[in-house]
Formats: sequence, C-alpha cells, structure tokens
Amino acid sequence: MPKKEPYQNRIELLQGTLDMLILRTLQWGSQHGHGIGLAIRASSADALQVDHGSLYPALHRLEKQGWIAADWKITENKQRAKYYRLTTAGKKQLVAEQSRWDRLVEAIARVMRPA
Repeated sequence: MPKKEPYQNRIELLQGTLDMLILRTLQWGSQHGHGIGLAIRASSADALQVDHGSLYPALHRLEKQGWIAADWKITENKQRAKYYRLTTAGKKQLVAEQSRWDRLVEAIARVMRPA
C-alpha cells in the first residue's frame, strides 16, 4: 500500500499570490504574523496553510516595499509580537493585485474550459 503524503491535498501558491493574500487579510485590520497565517487558513477552509518559512519572509518583503507597516504590541497571551497593518500604498497595491488575479483566473479558465 502506498505511503500517504501528509500534505496530499496541499495547494502550492503561485509566486506573488501569498503577498496578495496577506494584503487582503490585513484589509480587515492589523494582525500579528501567526494570526495572518491562521486567517488565510480559515478563510480558505483549510486548503491554504502558510508555513512560517514562507510567511515571515513575505511580511518582511511587503514591509520593505512600504505596503505594510509594523508595530510591536502585546498579544492576548501577554507576549510581545509585531502587528502588521496595511498602508495607503498597500491598499493601492491590493487593488492592482486583485485586478491582475482576476485576469489570470479568467485566462486559465479559458484554457481549461475551451468553448
């Protein structure tokens, strides 16, 4: 019997997609990194699970771009954590990313379901 892979149904994100998902998640308010990962997982009905090895480099990249900003705060569990929030530039970037995503989805759908 073949060995079952633990992440058999895991969906690999296209490059750049994680950035868009982070920006989208922060649209609803500031959040610490772990909370962002949980929000993406919950809103995708557990289909998307972002590991910390992907999430934190993406957060640093977005912060460097000026699309998110961060402040140190105390969590519900009384621990110090960096809370990220969307900047004005990040809101504009999210609109651009959403538009590109919509065009990509339409193009792939045309290829996968030709008339």
